[in-house]
Amino acid sequence: MKQPFPWKSTLVAAVVVIAVWSIFQYGIKQGLDLKGGTSFLLKMDLSKIDSIGRGTALDQAVEILRKRVDRFGVAEPVIQQIPPDRILVQLPGLDEARRIEAQQTIERTAYLEFRLVHEDNEKLVSDAASDPRFMEPVGYKKLVHEDSRNGQPIKHTYYVKVRPEMTGKHVARAFVQYDDIGRPYVAMSFDKEGAEIFGRVTSANVGRQLAIVLDGELYSAPTIQDAITGGNAQITGSYSQSEAQELANVLENPLEAPIKVIETRTVDPSLGRDSVRSGFRAALIGAIAVIIFMAVYYQVAGMVANMALLLNILITMGVLAMFKFTLTLPGIAGIVLTIGMAVDTNVLIYERVREELAANKGLRPALAAGYSRAFRVIFDAHFTAILTAAILISMGSGPVKGFGVTLVIGLLANLFSGVFVTRIVFDWLVAKGWMKSFNMQHVFRALPHVNFLGVWKIAFALSWALIITGMIVFVNRGGLKVGVGEVYGIDFKGGDTATLGFTQRVDVDEIRHNLEANHFDEAYIQYERDLAGGSEALQLRLPEGKTEDVVKHLQDQYPQAQFKVLSTERVGAIVGKELLNQALWAVAASLLAIMIYIALRFGELSYGLGALVSLIHDVLMTVGLFCLWPWPHRTFSMPVVAAVLTLIGYSINDTIVVFDRIRETKKLTSGKLSYFDLINRSVNETLSRTILTAGTVFLCSVALYGFGGRVLNDFAFCFVVGVLTGTYSSIYIASPVVLWFHRKESIRSSQAVVKKAQPAKA
Repeated sequence: MKQPFPWKSTLVAAVVVIAVWSIFQYGIKQGLDLKGGTSFLLKMDLSKIDSIGRGTALDQAVEILRKRVDRFGVAEPVIQQIPPDRILVQLPGLDEARRIEAQQTIERTAYLEFRLVHEDNEKLVSDAASDPRFMEPVGYKKLVHEDSRNGQPIKHTYYVKVRPEMTGKHVARAFVQYDDIGRPYVAMSFDKEGAEIFGRVTSANVGRQLAIVLDGELYSAPTIQDAITGGNAQITGSYSQSEAQELANVLENPLEAPIKVIETRTVDPSLGRDSVRSGFRAALIGAIAVIIFMAVYYQVAGMVANMALLLNILITMGVLAMFKFTLTLPGIAGIVLTIGMAVDTNVLIYERVREELAANKGLRPALAAGYSRAFRVIFDAHFTAILTAAILISMGSGPVKGFGVTLVIGLLANLFSGVFVTRIVFDWLVAKGWMKSFNMQHVFRALPHVNFLGVWKIAFALSWALIITGMIVFVNRGGLKVGVGEVYGIDFKGGDTATLGFTQRVDVDEIRHNLEANHFDEAYIQYERDLAGGSEALQLRLPEGKTEDVVKHLQDQYPQAQFKVLSTERVGAIVGKELLNQALWAVAASLLAIMIYIALRFGELSYGLGALVSLIHDVLMTVGLFCLWPWPHRTFSMPVVAAVLTLIGYSINDTIVVFDRIRETKKLTSGKLSYFDLINRSVNETLSRTILTAGTVFLCSVALYGFGGRVLNDFAFCFVVGVLTGTYSSIYIASPVVLWFHRKESIRSSQAVVKKAQPAKA
């Protein structure tokens, strides 16, 4: 008999080969937070460009900026559009010393214009000085140029045409030349069309002055001696070598509209290396903890789950490499959390298999039934998590987007490895006769009978009392002052942060008093150390634009400390408010989308509302404890929003498990149980699963919190809290909401039971 083609095992082998090949062929592209460098978020002023030309202007700006940053010699610069009017520029490896130079070069519009000066300019200047009622000639504008003679500044006034004779878009090349005594000037050559226009203008205006205007500023106004038909011109002035070089660079690559830097982030390469070490240390510790637990608790099945976990990580890294996605520090956090959530899948399957075996089914049918019945819950859990991750990606913020991308890849990889691949392995082991039983440890030897709902009102009241306390602290820290309050980090209210390394510690109070005495007010100063025992760093939070001055002041005042800038961030207030609005809309959209999905999936509004109330509870509880935690001083940032959104996707998992069991038990009992007994029974039947799934994710979250480094500490804190509160809320928040919606059915059911128990009257 001809054997069927083993397409399943062939597919798995192909995926492994492609993933390994991609990693070695392309490598993993690291974000700036992992290898150091500078990132600029630019806003282009498109107000003077019509709607049709805006897309073209943005495209041209990207190419022009690419040419400009090439002179800095950085490897693999990233320049990408963020419609409708933003451009992200990332310069890996660019040190702090060249950051200001890079920003100035990027921001220069270099809008060059050649404008004719009025024929009677000297008379107009004289009239303006003597006649108070003097008015500028129609079509002309007053511009002033200042130079120096014998060390004294001299101002020259010109009335130049408002409408230019020619613009700098025809400049084909601009470069630095030197005059007879070695002074630099900028020489230009025009393209063919520009040479014709320039020749025509100079031929028709011999003897007149031609003003050279750059970004609205008058640079010079030489007299046209003869027709210039060769397509060459020059701009002279009191330039240094670097100024002339910068001017030549931007003239050769002019922008059509002004560009402003609205956000900057810099990371020293040494801090990037520390972030890589701490991130991968957290991932390794989390993975080892989970692998040991699964091997001990589930034995052979646990080893199969561990194999699937390693395959999941391999596929995730392979996809990142193949599609050249950027791995960021939050992305590493996404991998750590994927490790915990990947094991969830196997726990759900294995606990289902255990139940099927307990019902006296054979190993092969028990495996088939376990996978079949668990898949519905696994799909729902993954879909809701991917839904929130997709919202994260749509927010567009670099590190947060990187986290979302990594999480989506990890979750999709888990559906393949944790469900498809493990099933193939088990079928193969059973077919070979190498697996004849499904041995595992037990959380409970017998089904528990805990009256969870008996205290739901007390639990409900206590948890909301804690939430209210946290919200009071949130309000006291300025939470209602949206984007302004103390509780918000610079991501949401704008400003600067700087992380400084040092060799000798200086007391915080001394630094604060020194800064206040020198009029550097509103500075938040704090020393921070990794929980994993990493190096201590000085953290500064400052008003926008103060970083350079404050750092220079501290370096001058405390030379013995040898303060070194490890990282800086600058976010404009406008960007901060936009990010906060994005964050709030993202959270609201996630909650609403999950509520609708659960209501449709379970066919009842009560389930959707139960999920919604429990998720709101989890978000508020996490935010409240985030504010209540005494140390360190925590503020809300985009990574914290990412943690909350991920928490929403994860928290619903256990609620889905409980809801699914309620629905299943209701069918099996044909509606004979009241909703009170139905929910209690369902929670007890899924309790071991709840403990195991929460436990594995908790292990990874604690590893991230303890060893992930200071950058991820707030993120990990939210997830540690979220895992605990999410497990709690599925029992004491979501389930009681469903019970409340069905309270009338419960009352009728109870009355029916009582009536049936009463003796019949004679």
